[in-house]
Amino acid sequence: MQAMAVRNIGRMTETTPSPLTDAHAHEPRVMARALYFMGWRIPQIAEHLGLNKFTLYDARKSEGWDDWGVIRQIEDTTRYRYHQLLMKPKKSNAEFKELDQLLRALAQTTRIKRYQETGLEGDLNPKRRNAGEPKGGSPKRNFLAPEHLETLRESFRDELFDYQAAWYQQHDQRIRNLLKSRQIGATWYFAREAFMRAIDDGDPSIFMSASKAQAQVFRGYIIQWVREATGVELAGGLDSPLAIRTDAGQTELMFLGTNARTAQSYHGHVYMDEYFWIPGFETFNKVASGMAMHKRWTKTYISTPSAVTHEAYPFWTGEHFNQGRAERERITLDVSNKALAGGRLDPDGQWRQVVTIEDAIAGGCDLFNLDELRREYSPEAYAQLLMCQFIDDESSVFPLSILQPCGVDSWDEWEDFNRLMVRPFGDRPVWIGYDPSPSQDASSVVVVAPKQGDRPARVLEKASWRKLPYHAQAEQIHKLTKKYNVQHIGIDKTGSGEGVFQMVRQFFPRAQALHYGIEVKNRLVQRLLGLVHRHEIQWDSGDTDLAAALMAIRRAATASGSNITYQAGRDRSGHADLAWALMNALEPMPLDGRESRQRSTMEIS
Repeated sequence: MQAMAVRNIGRMTETTPSPLTDAHAHEPRVMARALYFMGWRIPQIAEHLGLNKFTLYDARKSEGWDDWGVIRQIEDTTRYRYHQLLMKPKKSNAEFKELDQLLRALAQTTRIKRYQETGLEGDLNPKRRNAGEPKGGSPKRNFLAPEHLETLRESFRDELFDYQAAWYQQHDQRIRNLLKSRQIGATWYFAREAFMRAIDDGDPSIFMSASKAQAQVFRGYIIQWVREATGVELAGGLDSPLAIRTDAGQTELMFLGTNARTAQSYHGHVYMDEYFWIPGFETFNKVASGMAMHKRWTKTYISTPSAVTHEAYPFWTGEHFNQGRAERERITLDVSNKALAGGRLDPDGQWRQVVTIEDAIAGGCDLFNLDELRREYSPEAYAQLLMCQFIDDESSVFPLSILQPCGVDSWDEWEDFNRLMVRPFGDRPVWIGYDPSPSQDASSVVVVAPKQGDRPARVLEKASWRKLPYHAQAEQIHKLTKKYNVQHIGIDKTGSGEGVFQMVRQFFPRAQALHYGIEVKNRLVQRLLGLVHRHEIQWDSGDTDLAAALMAIRRAATASGSNITYQAGRDRSGHADLAWALMNALEPMPLDGRESRQRSTMEIS
């Protein structure tokens, strides 16, 4: 199949923003109105948004803000936020979740308004109304008509690169095991493949990931695709399966995180995403095998490589198959990139393939510039992230074995953190760490909730930027200070960090500059190492990039050979920007981790 570079295919490409809605054309007024409904006074709003207070007084009078009922207030602010997110060219999994929640909130306000007009309980509670419908009634929610299905089939066929088309040719294999480069569209493709199985064969599929947030990425891709191709908005709670209805019947797609261990009653095709980063892989794999035990179901394992010490590594190499077998039954497999580039069906029943970024480009993917990537990444980072090379973490300061217990399913375990809120962590204090790239190509920021009592420190949010000017990076940090109650910002002043620090200090005078020397780096690493060993820090299990960044840090001798320092790859940064940003955020914490304190000095050397 001829590969086609389509410009609107999920994470892989950018989409063209829609025309501005009226809400966006008058964004300051909508924001002012929302703040007024939250109880802010007009002078406070004017100061916060930089508006004339008399203009706001006039708007309040002309638009009758004081006469708006609660339902109208909720509908107004919800609609504004929905359009704001919908226009973003690239959306995170948390933003997909928020869109779903906002859409349901709008639907609920519509039902309440209709009930206020009619007084009929069926308008308030459609389930009660539909309960009396005959069994032969045709449900319309998530219903795809025959013309919709044909449009989706055509879209699926036409928007594949060659290597994705090859994956589909193998979709009936009992077990597919795929080791792949980052950002080549694997999650995007397998979300569509499972959906095609649902509409063509009526087959259910189950997506399993280390965290619920990571599994929801599949749901987001499916909803976006169906909306763009057909105009149908697939709905359903994020804690529930996604139901798909056609003239042939109904099937479901399920999205599971760590709760997969208790979901063994499900059955269908299983997709296990980033399985080389899942803690307790053997347990997960037993659950997956139980769900796909019937011969009609298939299992697909998809991942970027982590470390050779991971539980899943014997599963990849075939050694897991050899356990308990007689010598004559054992197998020896060549799992090198060269041997598996074209895919291969092995004696243990697994179809294995390695797809590096260079393989993807050869397969028609024109979304990358290899020369740029080789400049931006150290050779070690390029080999691990893009060329599917496993990390030998025996020399790592943070081996995978000690990192995995720190990964949790944050959606289930962090009850005081809600990504859907304007202030996700309320007024609780947070710390921010920023780390620049020496090459000025990439920088990272991390938001951390400090350790409090028995509650571990937690990584609430993180971001990495490539080729973003330092003043734009400072503005991104400024936005975080409005989103959270920030008590500390630690910035490495090395290289481009100087410019960011000077700008951040203008809106956050307490920002601390760190000058990376042997003493500072040793202190940062030892502090975090202690937290990790004591299990006093957590992050979402789906944050594989953070774990990879930590694994990249190694001990090294200084140029004189008289001291030990820490580095990633050939220089200090490598692809460990997120790791150093995390350590910069934790600077107020003493080395023993018992209590936090705020440094009064502006610069730390």
